[in-house]
Amino acid sequence: MTWPMLFGVLSLMTFQLADSAFIGQLGRDPLAALGFTLPMQQLIIGLQVGLGIATTAIVSRTLGAGDELRAFRLGGLVITVGCTLVFILCLCLWLLQSPIMTALGADASLLPLVRSYWMPWLCSAWIGAFLYFGYSICRSHGNTKLPGYMMVSTSLTNIILDPLYIFVFDWGLPGAAWATVTSFGIGCLFIYPKLLKRGWARFDLRELALGRALRQLNSIMGPAMVSQLMPPVSAMLATSMVAGFGSAAVAAWGLGTRLEFFSIVVVLALTMSLPPMIGRMLGAGDIEQIRKLVRLAVRFVVGWQLAIGLLWLIASGLVAELFASDQDVQEILGGYLLRVPLSYSGLGVCMLMVSVCNALGLAMRALLVASLRLFLCFLPLLWLGSQFGGLYGLMSGALTGNLFAGVMAYSFYRAGIAHLRMGAGNSVKT
Repeated sequence: MTWPMLFGVLSLMTFQLADSAFIGQLGRDPLAALGFTLPMQQLIIGLQVGLGIATTAIVSRTLGAGDELRAFRLGGLVITVGCTLVFILCLCLWLLQSPIMTALGADASLLPLVRSYWMPWLCSAWIGAFLYFGYSICRSHGNTKLPGYMMVSTSLTNIILDPLYIFVFDWGLPGAAWATVTSFGIGCLFIYPKLLKRGWARFDLRELALGRALRQLNSIMGPAMVSQLMPPVSAMLATSMVAGFGSAAVAAWGLGTRLEFFSIVVVLALTMSLPPMIGRMLGAGDIEQIRKLVRLAVRFVVGWQLAIGLLWLIASGLVAELFASDQDVQEILGGYLLRVPLSYSGLGVCMLMVSVCNALGLAMRALLVASLRLFLCFLPLLWLGSQFGGLYGLMSGALTGNLFAGVMAYSFYRAGIAHLRMGAGNSVKT
């Protein structure tokens, strides 16, 4: 179940990089306009991922309990609620675009370019959310192949259409957004007929106890959304600490974090494939099988990420020369790769435990783990390391913080699963 998600996530990352590369050829201003959309994009993604996590947890648990009809209606409810919420958010962003751009510090000369881009970009964001909710419903039914294949195909379509829309049709920056609208729209036309044919999404919502269903969704969606918005805040704070050591340090730290994202892509795929399995087991009341599954996943993540960390350590000099031409940046990036990647096993376990706790219906525990990882383990140890050891001390702080976070997250999960085992009898209390 993990492999399709792995290729899907990699393809999404690739098309986003390709988008940036094509837009970069238009000049500095279009690239800057694109950069000003990123904080707003994180808001939309936080909302849709939060609802996606809730979907996978609740629908898979309902299927595990044997109530298929309710699971199908919950699928329809998710699509209706999700698309409505994202539409309202996109509408607010459109109406408030000028105050938002001013607050973010955009030059007045950029505002016309931003206005030309925001309408197609917001359309692409809404269609992307619509497609994502379809993926979430597929995953909740244990089907990861369809969303995985669709992620790859829509990403390839986007990459093919980018130069056509941007340069051949001479649409410039808005062309990149229209390429995304087209590729995601094709994806929706493919995936939703399949969902409806299989009956995984039903819209006879009056037959649902709507109040109860909405409370179920919100109990997981709310904390999950907040936890999705924490990493960007943490990244900004970490970057501000690194900035005190100069531009070369910021450049090297930025390269290091991009390499980190590629290093944990297997963990990201696991966080998508595990929850539907756990949800079904939880619905069936099989806590012991959940424990075995999670223990297997944790052992794999620790071994895999340690191997990745050692690979970066061995190749640190070569990688630094490959990714940076400046001597100072090379030296700092080499120091980063000698330290931080060794902690990816702890980071991977922490990410996995957040996903597992959400799947178990322990959304507040998942939010607590995500919060403590960033604001108790990671950022304080970054600051302490910088005080005692300068820039390389800061990197050692990142290493220690990630390892502590992994241990802390696993202990929180074990306490949560123990609570569920105590409450398990003929039914599982969540």
